[in-house]
This record gives sequence, structure tokens and C-alpha cells, in this order.
Amino acid sequence: MTQNQPDIAAMSFEEALRALEDVVRKLESGEVPLDDSIALYERGEALRGHCQTRLDAAQARIEKIVAGPDGQAQAVQPFDADR
Repeated sequence: MTQNQPDIAAMSFEEALRALEDVVRKLESGEVPLDDSIALYERGEALRGHCQTRLDAAQARIEKIVAGPDGQAQAVQPFDADR
């Protein structure tokens, strides 16, 4: 079932998300044999993890602009500085 499929680590977030959606559709169809369903589930988990890693990396790069009283940008700080 997983032969000839792209390497997850090389996928962009969008590619991995589309592949994950495809896995979910196949699993939800109920037409996949048990062994193939297990392999699909494992690939889906790997894809989910990859997507989460990519999202976490993107969030770490986001900066929040802090506006002063005049509405102009005064400084920038890490996205999660409030946490």
C-alpha cells in the first residue's frame, strides 16, 4: 500500500495535508482491506506529525507587531511572547 509514495519528510505542508486528506477519505470509505487500512493509518499518523512540525516551525517564525499609541509599529516580539 505505501510503495512508490513520496517521502513525507520532503513534502511541503500543503502536499502533506492533501495526502493526509486522501488517507482519511480512503479510510472513511470502508472499502480498504484491514492490512491496507493499518498501513494507511500509520502513514496518516506520520503525515499528521509532519504537518504539526511544519505548523510549529511556521508559528515560531511569526512575529507580532506591537503598535504604539499613534498606531505606528513600535517594536516586534516573538509570536508567543505572551505565553
